Amino acid sequence: MSSGHDAVKAIFWDNDGVLVDTEQLYFQVTQQVLATAGVRLTDEEYVELFLVQGRGAWHLAEEHGIPAEEIDRLRDRRNAIYGEALGRAPLVLAGVRSVLDELHGKYVMGIVTTCSREHFEVIHQSSGLLEYFDFVLLPGDYPRKKPHPDPYLCAVQRSGVERTACVAVEDSERGLASATAAGLRCLVVPTPLTRGRAFAGAYRILDAVTDVPSALAAP
Repeated sequence: MSSGHDAVKAIFWDNDGVLVDTEQLYFQVTQQVLATAGVRLTDEEYVELFLVQGRGAWHLAEEHGIPAEEIDRLRDRRNAIYGEALGRAPLVLAGVRSVLDELHGKYVMGIVTTCSREHFEVIHQSSGLLEYFDFVLLPGDYPRKKPHPDPYLCAVQRSGVERTACVAVEDSERGLASATAAGLRCLVVPTPLTRGRAFAGAYRILDAVTDVPSALAAP
């Protein structure tokens, strides 16, 4: 990956939708819990509110006149159901482990995610993936979440690598916006939820995570 850029020395990976197959599950649980309160959340709304804006959907409940304390209860219920589901499902996406095996030791690697610490711990308690990474950044480790640049600015600082030699791997427009706002090149690996989106500003849009090594080596 040259084309006038520095050779890549650090790779920052998003978690949900890139390393682990959790995005569809999170959507389904959020949709189901909102439906119990009479609030409809479509696929298109989820992508726009969660994966583009990073805003969430609880304001839809507010617009339906649901009081704040009930919204808090719904949020807690969603988080509990999602956490339980994470503990039951095989989550590591196909090809991820082989890619990390290939790249481990050749690059500084970190996970940069807005996944809650509680859910992240459940996801990775048996994933076997954390051994591949030099660091993990979670909410609370940076001031503002994606699509703000803060998570990736913190990743650059933590890595000790010049920004021009860092690459992010993302699956959503929100993550892409965060990475590019931090001045990073971003490889995008769309999920079924985000496939077909524009991804303006992406360095490359890949078909699968298994394409990451060749994209890093491409001129």
